[in-house]
Amino acid sequence: MVKTTKKKKEFRSGSEKRTSKVLIDEGIKHAYEPHFIQYEVSLVRRYLPDFILKPSGIILEVKGWFKPADRAKHLQIRHVHPNLDIRFVFDNPNSRISKISKTTYAQWCDKHNFKYCKGPAIPVEWIEENHDNNNKARRIASRRLKKSSDRLKKRNST
Repeated sequence: MVKTTKKKKEFRSGSEKRTSKVLIDEGIKHAYEPHFIQYEVSLVRRYLPDFILKPSGIILEVKGWFKPADRAKHLQIRHVHPNLDIRFVFDNPNSRISKISKTTYAQWCDKHNFKYCKGPAIPVEWIEENHDNNNKARRIASRRLKKSSDRLKKRNST
């Protein structure tokens, strides 16, 4: 996805300004910071769920403040472990994700297909839910998560 930036009048460094002058003086067509290029950084991270409901394997993540880093982390976790059923328990699902955004925590969850509720109570359906069809996949995903966590611990201890 390419996102265009606003036209800039200032450069971020003197080096960029001097390079731009050379390009202009040489008559070389160019654009300064015309758009963003998205990329992924591959880092091994660990995730410690707040609560796991048994026997369903539903993961409850309790949030008062849903920070941008947390939102990014949960999207990445879902990407790496699509079989994990992570659900959010918010103090206030109608809180906005930032002061300048109209998007609420609830809307963010809806957009990214995460289930959520207003805490501290947990919906009875969640408690009674049994993932018979998905239990095997969840157990496998949970074991993989634990194994990768164990490998990371071992690597960091040596």
